[in-house]
Amino acid sequence: MLVGGAWRETVETFVVSDPATGETLAQVADGTPDDAVAALDAAAAAQDDWAATDPRERAEILRRAFDLLQERSESVATVMTAEMGKPYAEAQAEVSYGGEFLRWFSEEAVRIAGRWSTAPTGGTRLLTMKQPVGPTYAITPWNFPLAMGTRKIAPALAAGCTIVLKPAGATPLTSLLLGQILLDAGLPPGVLGIITSSSSSAVTAPLLADPRLRKLTFTGSTEVGRALLEQSAAQVLRTSMELGGNAPFVVCADADLEAAVDGAMTAKMRNVGEACTAANRFLVHADLAEDFSRALAERMSALVPGHGLDEHTTLGPLIDDDAVAKAHELIEDATRAGARIAAGGRALDGDGSFLGATVLTDVPASARILTEEVFAPVAPITTFTDDDAAIAAANDTEYGLVSYVFTTNLSRAIRYAERLDAGMVGVNQGVVSNPAAPFGGVKQSGLGREGGLEGIEEYLETKYVGLKL
Repeated sequence: MLVGGAWRETVETFVVSDPATGETLAQVADGTPDDAVAALDAAAAAQDDWAATDPRERAEILRRAFDLLQERSESVATVMTAEMGKPYAEAQAEVSYGGEFLRWFSEEAVRIAGRWSTAPTGGTRLLTMKQPVGPTYAITPWNFPLAMGTRKIAPALAAGCTIVLKPAGATPLTSLLLGQILLDAGLPPGVLGIITSSSSSAVTAPLLADPRLRKLTFTGSTEVGRALLEQSAAQVLRTSMELGGNAPFVVCADADLEAAVDGAMTAKMRNVGEACTAANRFLVHADLAEDFSRALAERMSALVPGHGLDEHTTLGPLIDDDAVAKAHELIEDATRAGARIAAGGRALDGDGSFLGATVLTDVPASARILTEEVFAPVAPITTFTDDDAAIAAANDTEYGLVSYVFTTNLSRAIRYAERLDAGMVGVNQGVVSNPAAPFGGVKQSGLGREGGLEGIEEYLETKYVGLKL
C-alpha cells in the first residue's frame, strides 16, 4: 500500500488471481481501517501545501507521469492483462486512453479561473474564485484498472486536492504501478495514498465518517453507489458517481449495415463486454434485423478465446466464475422465454472463466436480460418498426449512462440524441469515451461528470467575495 509517500506492508495479505487460468499472480497487502485512516492522515496533512502549489508545478508532475506511463506501457499493459483478463491489445489501448487523462488535466490545471463583475445595484464588486474541495476518497472498479484511476486522480491533483485511492480487490496491481509512476514523476509524500484491501466496506466506513474527508468519487454498481451516498450524507460529502448502465443500441432502417455491425462489435465487446458503457440491448429495425443478426453472429462466432497475452486471442475471460454463472443464468432465462441462440450461449470448457460470445434473437420483453446490466459478451436483439417506439423502448430502464444510434439521416440522429434519456449518446460510433468529453449518466447511472472541461469542476468549490467600494 502507498501511505505518506512510502510503500507499506501488512501482516495479512490477499490473493490476486489470473482469471484466464485461475493461478495466483501475487499476494497483496490487505489493508485495515487503521491503514485507511493513516492514508487520510497523510492526505489531510499534505492538503494545504498541495493546494498552495503553483498550478504549473502540479501540471508538470501530471505531464511527467503521462510520459512515464508511455515509457512503461508494455509492463503496465502486461500486468493489466494478467490480473483482469482483457486481450493485450485492449490493455495497451487502455494505457493510451488512461494516460490521456493525465495529459488532459495537466493542461487544465493552469486554466482554473473565477470571474469579476459589478453588482447590478453598483457599489460592490463580485469576485468568484475556485478552490480545491479538499481530501478526496476514490473507489475504482476492476474492469478498467488504469483508466478509472487516472480519470479520478488526475483532475483531483490538478485541482489541488489530495486523494486516497481504493482499487478493486480483483485488480490492485495496475493501481500500484500507477502509484509508483506518480511518485517517480515527483508527487510529494501524502498527496496520493493507495489502500489495497479485500474488504472495501471495512476501509471505507471510517473515511466516510471522518470530517477531514471532503469528497467521495466512486465508479461501480448502482446498488453500492446508493449505499455510499447514504453513508456520505452524514458528512454532507461532495460526491460524484459513475454507476451502472443498460445501454440501448438502436439500428434504424436507413443505417449503414456494415458500420452498424462494426459499431455493435465495439460497443458490445470492448473489455469482453465488462463495461458500464457496453451495449446491452440491441433494438434493430425489422427491415434490417435478419441481416444484422446474421452478420453479428458471424463476427461474434469468429472471436478466438484464450489468454490475453496470446497474440491470437480476441476473447478474454470474464473476471471470475461468478460472472460466467450470472451471464449464463440470464441467457437461460431468455431462452426459456422464447429467445433463440444465434451464436455462443454457453461457458467454455477448460481452465479460466470463459463464456462464448453470444447473440440472442427474438428476445421477448419479459426476459430479464433486457432489464439487468449484462457484464458479459452477450448481445440480445429485439426489433422495432417505429422510431417513437424505439426511443420509448430505449428509455424504458432505470439507467441512463449511454445510448447508441446508427442512422444515415441527420435529422433522425438529432431527434434521437435529444430524446434519449442518457448522459452520453454515440451516433454512428460504438465508443463515446474521450478524456476531452464529459463522461457520466443520468437517472440511476449516477451524478457528476469525469473528463472534459467539466471534469475538474467536480474537485473545485466556488467561493464568492463581495467587495464594497
